[in-house]
Amino acid sequence: MIVRRYGSTVESVRPNFDARAMNEIGFQKTGEWTMPWEEFAGRYERVSGRELVAQAEGNVQHEAEEKVLADLLRQLNEMESAAGPGELVVIESETAKNYPKLREKQTTKVVGTENRLHFERTVEPPLRVGTYAERAI
Repeated sequence: MIVRRYGSTVESVRPNFDARAMNEIGFQKTGEWTMPWEEFAGRYERVSGRELVAQAEGNVQHEAEEKVLADLLRQLNEMESAAGPGELVVIESETAKNYPKLREKQTTKVVGTENRLHFERTVEPPLRVGTYAERAI
């Protein structure tokens, strides 16, 4: 299960990665699971973590964005699948502090006798994700 902190609670979420959105890397609450932050911090400990990065390039801006988001989603799903029983995948990136955004570098390439735009998309800063397990008593 993927969860994220919202103020004083930790809630289950599902990825909502949309290249058409203002903030392309988003999460939507599912309402399946919730726990007060204080209780979560006392019951769970971080056992591993990763910084998810992705990049893509192409001649169509929207396609490059979608490739980056698809790669990021694939990595997140792999982390969720690899989590053991009772483990939670926690989105650690915080809004307004270190939240990832898609960055673009646009260049012009000469193809034959025509100038063509070329788009490079990356995620920066990386999406910080941790795997948490219940503390041994």
